[in-house]
Amino acid sequence: MGSHDFYDFLNSIPEEIMHKNWQRSSLSFVIAITVEEEEDIQKFKNYTPSSDTSPAAPEAKPAPSPPKEENVEKPASAPEAKTSKPSSAPSEDRISASPLAKKLAEDNSVPLSSIKGTGPEGRIVKADVEEFLASRGKETTAKPSKPTDSKVPALDYVDIPHTQIRKVTASRLAFSKQTIPHYYLTVDTCVDKLMGLRSQLNSFQEASGGKRISVNDLVIKAAALALRKVPQCNSSWTDEYIRQFSNVNINVAVQTENGLYVPVVKDADKKGLSTIGEEVRFLAQKAKKNSLKPEDYEGGTFTVSNLGGPFGIKQFCAVINPPQAAILAIGSAEKRVVTGSGPDQFNVASYMSVTLSCDHRVIDGAIGAEWLKAFKGYIETPESMLL
Repeated sequence: MGSHDFYDFLNSIPEEIMHKNWQRSSLSFVIAITVEEEEDIQKFKNYTPSSDTSPAAPEAKPAPSPPKEENVEKPASAPEAKTSKPSSAPSEDRISASPLAKKLAEDNSVPLSSIKGTGPEGRIVKADVEEFLASRGKETTAKPSKPTDSKVPALDYVDIPHTQIRKVTASRLAFSKQTIPHYYLTVDTCVDKLMGLRSQLNSFQEASGGKRISVNDLVIKAAALALRKVPQCNSSWTDEYIRQFSNVNINVAVQTENGLYVPVVKDADKKGLSTIGEEVRFLAQKAKKNSLKPEDYEGGTFTVSNLGGPFGIKQFCAVINPPQAAILAIGSAEKRVVTGSGPDQFNVASYMSVTLSCDHRVIDGAIGAEWLKAFKGYIETPESMLL
């Protein structure tokens, strides 16, 4: 039994028992024996305190007789004024508590007045303090911590209502990423010869008063011819069959202030570069004016998205425009150092990265690679597009 437990044991003895023993044996009766080692307990198993361990109670003496009253007149004194004192709650020192309970409450900054005692006559014991601390801990855990005084400043924002084109774009592209199993193929194409041919064609156009031909016009033409060469990529998926189109209609992504439009150049494989350029410019103007009609963007079988020329994006992966099965992403052209014909020869050439996004339900990886090979052939030998 530890010292704290011993004191709690003493404090738990009812007062009437203590009072009774006090009268009988004064302060010298045995109520417990403490030992230092646990094995010494057995030595006192049959211990009985002897009668002489407690001193005999002192003999009762007759109480002295009260003094006789003398007939001496005393001056009458004025009665004392009685003042009522306000009742107050008992102080911490007057609350009945065991020493260990007081120490435990003091260590945890708990006023004894807030603890209900369960000992004799409401005496506070150690268990009462521990129970109070446990209940207070549960309340602290249950209650969320109060927010600090520092307030996070509110964010400034503007709510921009959705336009119709934004709703359509969001719906179609979300449907595409959720239902179409995309995969991506990237290849670098040397565009030195393409740039040379474009320069020659633009010289002819300027001499005849025609419009200049862009790199994007050449890309559209090359993509259309590659689709005619590998028609599996000019298809779409249905639940019953794969539909392969005979027409090669190329949608061209056009960014405007209102959103993204994809007008279509129909039968692009059969049209010349000048005609393709004129149609793209005309459709782009209509898109910027938000005046496209359904026939201007419906019926496409393949899409080209170019972020390289206008924005300098080196390479990216585009999201397939359903129900189509593929889309071509065009990156920017950049000069690179490449090896020449000899071991110590180096040349500088312009390369453009292109990435084909494919619907794996329609286009197997080898078919996608075959299409990219055909497209690269037209870009690197652009004269073949004029035949």
